[in-house]
Amino acid sequence: MRNVTWINDLKLRGGWGQTGNQSGLGNNSYLMAYSIKRIQWFGEGNDANAIPIRSASQLRYPDLKWETTTQTDIGIDITLFRNRLTIYADYYYKRTKDMLMWIELPPGQLATTIPNNGGTIINKGFEFTVNSKNIVGKDFKWNTDFNISFNRNKFESLKLTPVYYAARTTDYVGESVVRNTAGYPLGTFWGYISDGVNPETGELMYRDINGDGIVSSSDRTVIGDPNPDFTFGLTNTFSYKGINLSFLIQGSVGNDIYNVGRMESEGMYDGKNQTTRVLGRWRVPGQITDIPKAGFEMHNSTYFLEDGSYVRLKDISLSYDVPVGVLRKLHITKLQPYISATNLLTLTKYKGMDPEVNQNGNSGTVQGLDWGTYPLCKSISLGLKVEF
Repeated sequence: MRNVTWINDLKLRGGWGQTGNQSGLGNNSYLMAYSIKRIQWFGEGNDANAIPIRSASQLRYPDLKWETTTQTDIGIDITLFRNRLTIYADYYYKRTKDMLMWIELPPGQLATTIPNNGGTIINKGFEFTVNSKNIVGKDFKWNTDFNISFNRNKFESLKLTPVYYAARTTDYVGESVVRNTAGYPLGTFWGYISDGVNPETGELMYRDINGDGIVSSSDRTVIGDPNPDFTFGLTNTFSYKGINLSFLIQGSVGNDIYNVGRMESEGMYDGKNQTTRVLGRWRVPGQITDIPKAGFEMHNSTYFLEDGSYVRLKDISLSYDVPVGVLRKLHITKLQPYISATNLLTLTKYKGMDPEVNQNGNSGTVQGLDWGTYPLCKSISLGLKVEF
């Protein structure tokens, strides 16, 4: 490589390893656990007359063990054009077996759930990072940092319970909207396909998937995926004679969000306040609208499923470094006034308050569920940095 002057550094990387994980399990989760409560058998208000009753609160599972993740990585680092451009590219393949999962037991058991090593999941994808010094001048400088990630996951197998349902929506519907099963991504949305509002009845029209002439629970199918096609971030930094400007743009593309908040605020099934969208609801036969009548037959369906893609101006800051010559007279090493803002602008088609939400927090099983989750706040800060 001695004569290849436009390449300054080139590195090939590879790695393989295994890690164990017991996250989500408490101490002694493999043992039988009991709870004690006292029941009065005669008289009132006197614990001396109460009989202690022991009942199981956790069933025994002696074969419980850690889950194991095996990961393979291949990457390349390359620096070009006199260190002006650096590129990092990685491919990874992760296979997690003996996944720690909570299995729901049939009614009538001593406990409702039991921990189990329930299956295998695969995650694979590409990650790219580009660092560029676009302009390197005496007074003016411009640097750009860009990253993008592509991840795909799916269950390879599930044992004991072939299908795991999760995330019930409203009490009125009483159906789970997440279905995890082999061959599909984690957190797959499950429900009916909605074909719009029937102009004669005002009801939502649900598709007859199996073609038996009636719409029933057997017509539910995969309706969405909360996992994005890719996520990205872009940071630009400019400086000119002590003036510094930087901004971060962040985004997600291709992920679905199930807007449970709309089921509550547009469902029109009880006395809750509704959004102004329901003013355009169906009222008379023949009316063409995309909002059903009050009291329509509501199910988990594509009607409440939305594209969660977004682009956000995550952070922007402007500062000024007061010249050193001025500071010497004041016996100050650094003086920098600044102004910064976060979450200033978001571009999205999502109807909810914020596309970057998840009702279930850091849950890996349930993602992309918005039940009126509190949105990220916009903030503007003014400050002064002083160093002596």
